[in-house]
Amino acid sequence: MWDTGVQCREGVMRTRVCFVFVGCFFFLVYFSESFLPASSCKLWRRFHLNGMHKAGDIVLGGLFEIHYGSVFPELTLTSEPPQPSCQGFDPLGFRHAVTMAFAIEEINKHSSLLPNVTLGYSLYDNCATLGIGFSAALSLASGQEEQTMLPLNCSGALPVLGSVGDPFSTFSIATSNVLGLFKLPIVSYFATCSCLSDRRRFPSFFRTIPSDAFQVRTMIQILKHFGWTWVGLLVSDDDYGLHAARSFQSGLHKTGVGCLAYSETLPWGNKPNEYKRIVAMMTKSTARVVIVFAHQIHMLQLMQEVVKKNLTGLQWIASEAWTLLDGLHTPSFMPYLGGTLGITIRRGNIPGLRDFLLELNVNQHNDTRYNMMKQFWEHIFHCRFAPSPVYWVENGRVLCTGDESLPNMDTVGFLDVSELRPEYNIYKAVYALTHALHDLLQCEPGSEPFNGHSCATLENLEPWQLMYYLKKVNFTTAFGDQVSFDENGDVLPIYDIMNWLWLPDGRIKVESVGVVRKSTSESEELILNQEKIFWNFESKQPPRSVCSENCPPGTRVARKRGEPVCCFDCITCSEGKISNKTDSIECINCPEDFWANLQRDQCVPKKTEFLSYHDPLGMCLTSFSLLGTLICAIVLGIFIYHRSTPMVRANNSELSFLILLSLKLCFLCSLLFIGQPRLWTCQLRHAAFGISFVLCVSCILVKTVVVLAVFKASKPGGGASLKWFGAVQQRGTVLGLTSIQAAICTFWILFASPVPHKNTQYHNDKIVYECVVGSTVGFTVLLGYIGLLAVLSFLLAFLARNLPDNFNEAKLITFSMLIFCAVWVAFVPAYVNSPGKYADAVEVFAILASSFGLLVALFGPKCYIILLRPERNTRKAMIGRNINKK
Repeated sequence: MWDTGVQCREGVMRTRVCFVFVGCFFFLVYFSESFLPASSCKLWRRFHLNGMHKAGDIVLGGLFEIHYGSVFPELTLTSEPPQPSCQGFDPLGFRHAVTMAFAIEEINKHSSLLPNVTLGYSLYDNCATLGIGFSAALSLASGQEEQTMLPLNCSGALPVLGSVGDPFSTFSIATSNVLGLFKLPIVSYFATCSCLSDRRRFPSFFRTIPSDAFQVRTMIQILKHFGWTWVGLLVSDDDYGLHAARSFQSGLHKTGVGCLAYSETLPWGNKPNEYKRIVAMMTKSTARVVIVFAHQIHMLQLMQEVVKKNLTGLQWIASEAWTLLDGLHTPSFMPYLGGTLGITIRRGNIPGLRDFLLELNVNQHNDTRYNMMKQFWEHIFHCRFAPSPVYWVENGRVLCTGDESLPNMDTVGFLDVSELRPEYNIYKAVYALTHALHDLLQCEPGSEPFNGHSCATLENLEPWQLMYYLKKVNFTTAFGDQVSFDENGDVLPIYDIMNWLWLPDGRIKVESVGVVRKSTSESEELILNQEKIFWNFESKQPPRSVCSENCPPGTRVARKRGEPVCCFDCITCSEGKISNKTDSIECINCPEDFWANLQRDQCVPKKTEFLSYHDPLGMCLTSFSLLGTLICAIVLGIFIYHRSTPMVRANNSELSFLILLSLKLCFLCSLLFIGQPRLWTCQLRHAAFGISFVLCVSCILVKTVVVLAVFKASKPGGGASLKWFGAVQQRGTVLGLTSIQAAICTFWILFASPVPHKNTQYHNDKIVYECVVGSTVGFTVLLGYIGLLAVLSFLLAFLARNLPDNFNEAKLITFSMLIFCAVWVAFVPAYVNSPGKYADAVEVFAILASSFGLLVALFGPKCYIILLRPERNTRKAMIGRNINKK
């Protein structure tokens, strides 16, 4: 909080700052050595202040707001300037001062703190006026005695070693600028402006109340806790509100917790049109949460307009400036302010304080040092002490006797110690100064950190020595709160979170529902008891206050142009990208082997595709491959069984056996194309395929050549040609032709081996496993060599198709080679244009089709004759001529 009830405009602030510096100048002039008498120091001016004093070995000062106003008389030409008079006695402000007196009395009775040392106090009233507060601060630094005997240079200890207060931030700035020159430590219990944390400007300022910066961070934590990202902000038009607004907006920007739907300044004075405009804007806004840094007067004017417009359904968050103000706890406001969450000073327990208040007796303090006590007594009992009773008696007032009973007249809650908040801070401030004094006086010779390593004594204590130890204070109160100061003089902050309850019977109660504190580990802890919070909504649940609903996983945030970052659209992630958290700024790509699921919130392994044995196509091709192998085996068995028959023996039965064996290998090598590609299968599949087919086609080529040689030998003079085509030459030719293909495959595998490859180009969501040929040239040479042999076999067989034998095998070879060439001519474009597993399927189909074509064309008619037409399986029938043929 800045300062409730203190209205500081920018112009007024500039005037006050000037006043402070002028006061500082005259203060230094008054105490300059060149203007002092030779034997003593004498005050040039004595301020007439309300105060309360007690002598002691060490005196602590205090500044409190006992009155909340003052009147300055008109200036005259007298030598003495007129003295202002304070008005509007505040009993709770007086209780603040009494709390400090109680703490000092308690310490004096404490055996472990400052043994054999008596503390005294000098407490002054600032009357909520900067000039009076500044005068009181000067009095603490200089004393109020007319003549003080000091050494010739007027140096020595100040009348007080430390001070508690001032409660107001503006006053603390002024007094710290002066008292800081003397390094006199000041511990404020109520000044919250974060500007006072500037150690260069205020080196001797400390406080036991958190700064506004922590209050702002607390509110941001509350917003984060409930997920409120779209809020309105209202602040008072003064240092307190404007500084809080800047801090709040900066905190929202840094943390990214939320955005401001609007930010408005509540004006001073009677400006109903401005409040109407603000409430109208709040009505139109979609923000359901409103944060207010303002004073009671602003809230009263604002709520009057809210009631007129019947603006309900808002969740209010109060700064500690108005959280506990009774003026707002009225039945007319509660339909709107019920459920308000507010931040307030930490409540503490001070045992014995109430008994101390009850023991207050003006008769024991009837000298001028206790004029504040007399003013309190007159205010509580509506009486007047002598010597001016006439006016009071004439107006129905009576003389004060001093025997009045305080408990019977407690109408302002003076004796209610259940909610000690500022008092608890005062209590901690006094104990912080005392602990620092104790540590200062308990030093051991040689360990003192100051020059000379000599310990301070009671006679030569200096405020700057106390300030050194005050920085190192660390103790825990009986209430369990740790008290220590950071490098800026700020105490470990702690706040209570309050909730405004509107009870069924119409009563209004402000109850603590949580606490927020900062530990020495720099972490901030927010503890909320949500079960105790009263929500002023039909659902009895926290409201929803967002500009745009959260983008679920699988989408990303798309900013709306010209609007705050909290207002956005949700765009579904594109294919292959995911977002796995709420409100993702961007979608991320899945790893190479993964793909986004349908919800776009998780990367799942891509589907794999290859010609599998479990695939229907793979199963079909496998079946045909095994069928072809089986048929080859059957045919081979038939040929072996009938190996002595002319049909088998004709045209070199050994070559027929080799052709059947090679066809069997061709059928089996197609199985290498089925299943997930591996390195060995990729290397073996094309080599086995190429060598098997070359073996088969070379045997057919040799067979064709033998057929032509036999026919030529049957002519006169052609017998010599058969010696070049004996069994050895036939085997050698087949082996030589096959070896060439084997060499091609070997070079291909050694220098550009086919390898397995995961292809993601065909489908984004699939991995196609395939074998890349490694070298297109090698694959082309392999196929080209097979084609060359096949074409050569086809041409030779075509030339021999009309030989005059009854069983001319050249016709069968011609037909088989025609099928073979047709299949592989069709294979090339089909293979090139088939993606993934279908390319393997096309190649397997070409292998099977060409193999079945060779098997059926070459061995079908022979098996038919062997099994079904055995009468044709004779030498005579095979070599006979067709006599009807022309």
